[in-house]
Amino acid sequence: MRDTYLEEYFIFLRFPSVSTDEKYADNVRACAEWVSGKLAAISLESKIVRTRGHPIVWARNKHRSGRRTVLIYGHYDVQPPDPLELWDSPPFEPVLKNGYVFARGATDNKGQIFSHILGLQETIEKNSDLPVNLDLIIEGEEEVGSQNLGKFLTDNRDALKCDVVLVSDTGMIAPRTPTISYGLRGVAALEIKVTGAQMDLHSGIFGGAVANPAAALARMLATLHDANGHIAVPGFYDDVAPLQDWEREGWKKLPIDPDAEMLKETGAPALFGEEGYSTLERIWARPTAEVNGMGGGYQGPGTKTVLPSHAMAKLTFRVVPNQRADVVVDLVKEHLQKNLAPGVTLEMTTGHHGPWYLTDPHSKFGKAAQRALKKAFNKDVALIREGGSIPIVSDFRNILGAETLLIGLALANCRAHSANENFPLENLEAGIRMNQAVLQELAG
Repeated sequence: MRDTYLEEYFIFLRFPSVSTDEKYADNVRACAEWVSGKLAAISLESKIVRTRGHPIVWARNKHRSGRRTVLIYGHYDVQPPDPLELWDSPPFEPVLKNGYVFARGATDNKGQIFSHILGLQETIEKNSDLPVNLDLIIEGEEEVGSQNLGKFLTDNRDALKCDVVLVSDTGMIAPRTPTISYGLRGVAALEIKVTGAQMDLHSGIFGGAVANPAAALARMLATLHDANGHIAVPGFYDDVAPLQDWEREGWKKLPIDPDAEMLKETGAPALFGEEGYSTLERIWARPTAEVNGMGGGYQGPGTKTVLPSHAMAKLTFRVVPNQRADVVVDLVKEHLQKNLAPGVTLEMTTGHHGPWYLTDPHSKFGKAAQRALKKAFNKDVALIREGGSIPIVSDFRNILGAETLLIGLALANCRAHSANENFPLENLEAGIRMNQAVLQELAG
């Protein structure tokens, strides 16, 4: 790999392009300008598209009739680096250790999208063009829900018409194992607030006579699941599409021990989940109901004997084919209301949501991607689903009418969104080969 590649990768990583915090807005814009400049330098036509939020970088080659059109999507924004004290080195001062680059955004998504850029660069240098018509969309709001990308796609629907979309923002099932993710879970959020008295009350004077909102909240949340990990909300599973036999069999043959890997990565004392399903089935193809945060009452040191006036919880639900996020949230709301204790009131606020995604990995383009990945890695391709959500892939389908191939380069221990995020240099090199092979196969 050329020395200049690592130098440029480090420059890319030094931009603190945190999209969720307005104090980083100038850095986000500067990062977009650098990306656009890099794409122009490799002979693509590149421009920055302003939005009501952070800018989108849009680059393309000269489109020629008779060629297939491919859209590559990625993002240059990153998660906040906090808490800083957990990092072994400053998050925006990349370092190379034992073949791994450590920095915020190293994997998610700067390393992955930069490997595509370098693959394009080498192909253009060699052939003066690409084998396909290309649009490259790199946005700055993926970590805050891609709030303006849908409008951009709609406004430029005709110009962005394509045969297939490539996204490298997912994972590899194991090191050096090419992986296609053909399914993602969707997500729906709900915030609840349980209120009792008008103010915090002395627990000695009022305890036993006035309902405790924190206790009421705990009892209500406990009704979401039974003892075997099944979601106990009536109707929650009604629309869940069953796994196909080829999926179950294929996942059993993957070159990993998912239970051991999960325990090692999380440090949890034991695994727990919906009875009757394997670990991979639970995280890839089954819905969930999770408590992401809860609070109420005194949180400081020592004791303060009060009945809190209110308590709150933040919930999310991962949804799978063929569930609808709005239906799931309505079912949960009805369930929680029925299980509300006397003496308190319940306020529920629906949050963001994103749909599930499922495509056929055995389609024409899916098979082309499998041939390319096998060529790039010299190894059979793993076909998986993933538990996370990338709502924008549904927009590609609904707005552009194109399916998405998720060909990720992230490893399970990359620590995306956490301290000490990292990306192996061998995956940067593999991504260059992958880009070249995939475009050649897709060209037909």
